[in-house]
Amino acid sequence: MRCTDKPETDRRSARRKERKAQRFRAILCVILAVCLLLLAGGLVYRFLFRSHELELTNPYNSTSSSYGVRKAAAYENRALPFTDGLCVTAGDVPADNVSLEYATAGALMDMSSEEVLYAKNVHERLYPASLTKIMTALVAMKYGNLDDVITVDEVALDIDPESSVCYLQLGDQYTLRQLLYGLLIASGNDAGNAIAQHVGGSIEGFVQMMNEEAYRLGATNTHFTNAHGLQDEDHYTTPYDIYLMFQEALKYDVFSDAINKQSYTVTYYDVMGDQYERTWYATSYYFTGAATPPDGVTVYGGKTGTTDEAGACLSLLTKDAFGNSYFSIIMQSDNRDDLYAQMNDILSIISKKQL
Repeated sequence: MRCTDKPETDRRSARRKERKAQRFRAILCVILAVCLLLLAGGLVYRFLFRSHELELTNPYNSTSSSYGVRKAAAYENRALPFTDGLCVTAGDVPADNVSLEYATAGALMDMSSEEVLYAKNVHERLYPASLTKIMTALVAMKYGNLDDVITVDEVALDIDPESSVCYLQLGDQYTLRQLLYGLLIASGNDAGNAIAQHVGGSIEGFVQMMNEEAYRLGATNTHFTNAHGLQDEDHYTTPYDIYLMFQEALKYDVFSDAINKQSYTVTYYDVMGDQYERTWYATSYYFTGAATPPDGVTVYGGKTGTTDEAGACLSLLTKDAFGNSYFSIIMQSDNRDDLYAQMNDILSIISKKQL
């Protein structure tokens, strides 16, 4: 019978346990060291390399424009240049087969890409005639209440009856919204006066608001003396300034809707409180059917203007087959027939661009 040395056996067992514990601690230390190395490497990459990359790319993290509109989040905490979202040109921009022989000035702006496709004398001061009403509408939409009821008074009717009017009568009641449609569709000078008197407190007060708004938009070659555009030597603007006003006015739904109407029927009340209807019709040849735009171009709407001194004027919003928007303008054309023929020459640039 063998006899086992109990103390020796216990010592060998204790040594085996100690060696296992040492191996476990060694493995644990290796794992911990690897983790620390990975953490240290990540911190080094983050602070020495990645941080520089962020500093370089972040200032240029902006979205592309569409129809002149950008996402505000892309410009948070950054100053925008004054020309952001605008087509800009310092002078003439020629285009093939466009001479504008029978007009003083004109332009075509791609509002989606912010590119000037054609420009002639766009910064020359000219009489605007009823293109003035773009600014009249803008000021009224910005500072007036569209649901206000306006009673037509003598001030509104103090206008040449042979000029373009909405046939307002003393004591008639319309909302500001309704008169804006008359202003932009029928080009009513009486509507312009009624709007100015109501929104500005007086014609003079409203005209001051128009000039202040023009200055705010950067239309520094513009000066208004009335709200309708009838001739005054000190009443002038430029094709480019009209573009600035037009683009700003497009931010308001009532403007976009009104310039797109071929006609508009309004319900109003006369001085006795009786209810009547009146229909106003657009003055643009593109809406009357007297002119047809080039293939691939859709005339969305615009504003006409004509006086002896201003000649025939036209500003338009058009779209191509892909839905891109364009602003075009001609000022001081010899007559309306030449005006629309030359406008089609300008719009043909859009057609060629799509080929």
